[in-house]
Amino acid sequence: MESGLRQILQVKREEIASQRARTLPSPPVLRPCDLKRDPGESLRILAEIKLKSPSAGALSTRLTLANRAACYERAGASMVSVLCDFQFFGGSYDHLTLVRQACNLPVLCKEFVVDEIQLDWARAYGADAVLLIARCVTRDSLERLYKAAIDRGLLPLVEIASLDEAKWVGQLDVGTIGVNARDLDTLQLDLERASNVLASLPNSRVRIHLSGLKAPHDVVQVSQSGVDAALIGEVLMLQDDPEPLLSSFVKAAR
Repeated sequence: MESGLRQILQVKREEIASQRARTLPSPPVLRPCDLKRDPGESLRILAEIKLKSPSAGALSTRLTLANRAACYERAGASMVSVLCDFQFFGGSYDHLTLVRQACNLPVLCKEFVVDEIQLDWARAYGADAVLLIARCVTRDSLERLYKAAIDRGLLPLVEIASLDEAKWVGQLDVGTIGVNARDLDTLQLDLERASNVLASLPNSRVRIHLSGLKAPHDVVQVSQSGVDAALIGEVLMLQDDPEPLLSSFVKAAR
């Protein structure tokens, strides 16, 4: 997948010129993004919307995006994550707007962000938070993008995947860190690696487990580790009706 990641980033850089030329809509009022888990509280669940992925191929489209978002809210999700990349994940920034209009939850823009214009698009189309993947940028670029997201009112969620990344990102003034159990280079899942990386992060950070949870007992395990939140993606998108499964995850998170 390393070459695949390079290909994705090349596409992102090619998209930037056309993004700069577009007039953006006025951004909506931001929604609070409280993902910190206080003692005694439940693990927060971030439920994802994406139409396809390199690892799973085409995913369920039985529900409209609006109906799926409403379903996630009914089931007890704390946030909806929306894949905005078109070429590799079938997404769109318009999907942010559709999801936002369908529910009252905060919305996370999941993109391969390499330029501030992508933050402008995320904000304009309805995101309240944005993913920043450490592997996609340099340290200086990550610091710049992180500050730029804050300046726009967006919550930056910094994604890492290894102890090495945890070390250098941990030296930055980053409040919310997610650890991806799926390695972007190989697409392989490693829940133990993700658990070890999360455990290396200080409790003062908001810590989020990203990817790979497939059943309620996985959620119980993550919840007992003391992290603040978990993102559930592919397993929900394989369901034509994800509400029962997501409800079981939310119950397990308690």
